[in-house]
Amino acid sequence: MLGVSGCGGTQQEAVPRAEPAAITSPVDPATAGTVTGQISFGGTPPRPAPIRMGSDPYCDKQGTAVTETVVGGAEGGLRNVFVYVKEGLGDLRFPVPAAPVVLDQKGCRYVPRVFGVQVGQPIEIVNSDPTLHNVHAVAETNREFNMGQPAPGKYTHTFSTMEVMVPFKCDVHRWMNAYAGVLDHPFYAVTADDGRFELKGLPPGTYTIEAWHETLGVQTQTVTIGEKETKDIPFSFKTT
Repeated sequence: MLGVSGCGGTQQEAVPRAEPAAITSPVDPATAGTVTGQISFGGTPPRPAPIRMGSDPYCDKQGTAVTETVVGGAEGGLRNVFVYVKEGLGDLRFPVPAAPVVLDQKGCRYVPRVFGVQVGQPIEIVNSDPTLHNVHAVAETNREFNMGQPAPGKYTHTFSTMEVMVPFKCDVHRWMNAYAGVLDHPFYAVTADDGRFELKGLPPGTYTIEAWHETLGVQTQTVTIGEKETKDIPFSFKTT
């Protein structure tokens, strides 16, 4: 491609604009370590309370629904705890996945209830129910948004800044809640029924690991891992 100067008519080759370099993972897989553990609940989890969904005829037909605020599971584990590296990665930068995280509205509930996503990674918000939902992300650091979503419906959103956690709610169906942990790295997990978690692929170093629960609060631990080392750290929550 040629460019032409105005006065002398001299032609010169235009310099192509360089594309920004893709970010690659700074972690050497040959030395990476892992932090594992279990989140347990100390005591007997509170009994789930029934949810009345009669305000919407479709939701009312979905059967008996109960609260999911504190969910205990196998081996005394605690479900829906967001576990992540809070400190220790310094200025390391990590690639952002192109594949979206899917947040579904199914059976008049958000699925999943707790999830993680990286800054700049798309969240695909889907309405699988044949009824109107409302997606209201009550962010503080990021931009808050609030939109009606008819069925079938799909909406894509990306967060621009770290924030733990961003609450989602439905203003039409007050019992619908979800929480997003927005991070600038991929080292996070959400516990299932057994309360286990795994943060793998970490460079050797010392880290602050935080466990977040929507009603039971947060706990942190410091752990140091060497090359190719796995460390197991437990957390235990209880009601006050």
